[in-house]
Amino acid sequence: MKVLVIGGGAREHAIAEIIHQSKHKPHVIVSPGNAGIAREFETVQLDSFDDIEDFCIIEGIDFVFIGPEKALAEGLSDYLRNHRIKVIGPSQKAARIESSKVFAKELMKRYSIPTAPYTVISTLESAYNYLQNVNYPIVIKADGLASGKGVSIAYTEEIAIKTLKFLLNDKLYGDSCNQIVIEEYLKGWEVSLFVFTDSTNYKTTIFSQDHKQLYDNDQGPNTGGMGAYAPVPEAEIYKIEIEKTIIEPILRAMRDEGCPYEGILYLGLMITTEGVKVVEFNSRFGDPEAQVLLPLLETDFVDICLAILNNDVSGIDLQWLNKTAVCVYAVDKDYPNCTPISELISFKDHIDSNVYYGSVIERERELYTNCLRSGRILAITSIGLSKNDARTRVYHDLSKVFFENMHYRSDIGLRSNKLSDIN
Repeated sequence: MKVLVIGGGAREHAIAEIIHQSKHKPHVIVSPGNAGIAREFETVQLDSFDDIEDFCIIEGIDFVFIGPEKALAEGLSDYLRNHRIKVIGPSQKAARIESSKVFAKELMKRYSIPTAPYTVISTLESAYNYLQNVNYPIVIKADGLASGKGVSIAYTEEIAIKTLKFLLNDKLYGDSCNQIVIEEYLKGWEVSLFVFTDSTNYKTTIFSQDHKQLYDNDQGPNTGGMGAYAPVPEAEIYKIEIEKTIIEPILRAMRDEGCPYEGILYLGLMITTEGVKVVEFNSRFGDPEAQVLLPLLETDFVDICLAILNNDVSGIDLQWLNKTAVCVYAVDKDYPNCTPISELISFKDHIDSNVYYGSVIERERELYTNCLRSGRILAITSIGLSKNDARTRVYHDLSKVFFENMHYRSDIGLRSNKLSDIN
């Protein structure tokens, strides 16, 4: 068996690893991968849909796994299916659930799926008028893809106007800013849940929790994710509610709208005093959630992929290690902005944890940071008998990593997850 993984970050490193561990003994190839991934797996540069198709045919690829949202939004899965190549990833129309916040919010409104009240604006004038009658804080979201950084919380009108000017006038994220969603700020605590689905049947994973802000205590700008842990026991009591009020309705909605959803669906959720509400949907594995979920998965991941391809997800029996995984990202201090400087990555001692490489290049057999691609350099995941055990392990191993301007959060996994603690 041969499997092609599309993507080049730490998430794709974790995906390649879990596929490689399958009893089917697949040969895993990653495109484009990175210098760190290339130390474990074959990597290949494929620059177009045509290149990917040709490679799959010549190499006899059994299925393609698409990691990043951009490729899904651009229609890679449709292209491959049209050329009779099996692929894990939703169609371009279905991927709008992530690539367009407006599409997702309007879909949830039509099908009565719980989410924050919102409005859509496309000009500063309409934004000024709307802001006259809102209660702060509010949440401002670019409609399109922004690598996890297109969401801002505005605590005052001054901050809201400044943010909207950046988005609408300066086009901070290009065409992703043509429309802006402004929504009510939800009070509660956040958790992530993933769904394996063949568009009709589905199975849910254990819960995980991402930490998006750059600094400790959830301070600073939003990033693509600074770390995560799984499972989140406090969320388990909400799973039935989530399945009945969110997952089943959204899968039914996608079928009714003519864009059935097949693949891996991410639910970003807020646990509130009024119940569980959707913060966002993603059309793929999260990064860094994949780096904590996949190491805990006992069920053969290739079997899960084959079940999705064969419309047999109902036959999956998901099994998980009775342990906790904690992932922490080491990033460049200027992240989420870019810096042109490339720094040597050194390891003071052997690391027992999983190291998933993100933005790295190789020079003279040494790994260097590649901040021009992204400031998230590498992710370290540790598994322990408890969350405290996993945290101790991951920070011990992280202390062995060094590169100039290295930064990481020291509080991954320390949120209270109690509604009583929410102001």
